[in-house]
Amino acid sequence: MRLILLGPPGAGKGTQAQILVERYGIPQLSTGDMLRAAVQAGTEVGKRAKAVMDAGELVSDDIVNAIVAERIEQPDCANGFILDGYPRTLAQADAVEKMLAERGSKLDAVIELVVDDKILVNRILKRAEEARAAGQPVRKDDNAEVFEERLREYYKKTAPLIGYYYAKGKLRSVDGMASVPEVTEAIANILKAV
Repeated sequence: MRLILLGPPGAGKGTQAQILVERYGIPQLSTGDMLRAAVQAGTEVGKRAKAVMDAGELVSDDIVNAIVAERIEQPDCANGFILDGYPRTLAQADAVEKMLAERGSKLDAVIELVVDDKILVNRILKRAEEARAAGQPVRKDDNAEVFEERLREYYKKTAPLIGYYYAKGKLRSVDGMASVPEVTEAIANILKAV
């Protein structure tokens, strides 16, 4: 099962990905984690990524795409994977289609978590308060200004993927404002149908 979870920051993609990992035994692939692993492993692509990051620059699509292509070749991806936070752009979405086609496979579903942005901002602020109260570190993006900037970036670069995958017949939408168990159930129903 090859899935993409789409939705703005704080929509619950990471929470649902972890549930899917446990339920289906397929890995969640986060580009941030993959970049760090490739750099640490010293792969050819990891070395290129490290040089760019050390220069304080953003890693190019070519490097990110190469890291994803390298990662989905690993044995734990044989039965599928969950892409979380990738693709972020139409160019990356085209790259995913190409890399899967080269392997004779395709995406099974793209699940969009639909949320209310104003409630989402409050959810993020509440998450920060709960972390502080529990004595845990607060994520640096768990403040209104940083979060709203991330939302703008999402709508500018990533939201066009909704139409892209809708046109391909892959997009399924779930009410991301529902409770975690309700969202999980809605996703499970979509996956039974595909």
